[in-house]
Amino acid sequence: MSPVRRCSRTACGRPAVATLTYVYADSTAVLGPLATYAEPHCYDLCAEHGERLTAPRGWEVVRLADPSAPTRPSGDDLEALANAVREAARPHERSADAGGRGPRTADPVEVARRGHLRVLRSPDN
Repeated sequence: MSPVRRCSRTACGRPAVATLTYVYADSTAVLGPLATYAEPHCYDLCAEHGERLTAPRGWEVVRLADPSAPTRPSGDDLEALANAVREAARPHERSADAGGRGPRTADPVEVARRGHLRVLRSPDN
């Protein structure tokens, strides 16, 4: 048995990405993210069949958003990113209490490199 769940539609072998459930009392078809476990009264659908889903006349289709799906960035996200870039670009003054030795005048010096690791020597030494 394959660990990947397949679309419940006849002759469709694509992997399932959504689960369809019917709420008969409310005349509602609910299409949401793929359920954790296959349930006997739910239908797993591939992306194509999920998009083309229609409900019987008089029924409502509710499409729940997939929380793991990538979302489009909002204006607030863009502003936060711009502020973070501005903050990172500002020159930082070293605090006087860093190490108890007062402000430092130079950055550490790279003395060796191995792959992505660097060996640094303090300019005070």
